[in-house]
Amino acid sequence: MSSDVLTPDEREAIRAQAKEEYPFESCGVILARGDQRRLLRCRNAQNELHARDPQRYPRDARTAYYIDPKDLLRIGDLEREGFAVAVIYHSHVDAGAYFSETDRRQAVVGGEPAYPSAVYVVTSVVGGRVDAMAAFRWNGVDFAPLPIPGEPFSGDKP
Repeated sequence: MSSDVLTPDEREAIRAQAKEEYPFESCGVILARGDQRRLLRCRNAQNELHARDPQRYPRDARTAYYIDPKDLLRIGDLEREGFAVAVIYHSHVDAGAYFSETDRRQAVVGGEPAYPSAVYVVTSVVGGRVDAMAAFRWNGVDFAPLPIPGEPFSGDKP
């Protein structure tokens, strides 16, 4: 499965978005239906949440992401058209490409992964440059690292 985690064009689009949105975390999804794949760049609404309620949302978009509700509606519309979430991606700003404890908590609902077959891709952007990209998938116990063609494979270490 690792050979189809991301197409080369998807990988480059995710890397470009991560650089463009630095010093804030970028986010998005790739949906698939049969052979069709759609990359949806999403807007990170974390800064607005933090400004509105810093007690509830203590982190801003430099250290967290929240997919804009308008984008969540677009994702839902595509799911109703038969697309499935294949990849959920975001970036880490001035930090490594690892699946953090926060990433794990947000990927799980009621003790089970919200999207058990999705691949989670994390892109590290350091000083405005992409430093690394890593992928993770639920293996029934935890989110395990997967290789991405064209990227060094280092596993899940910060």
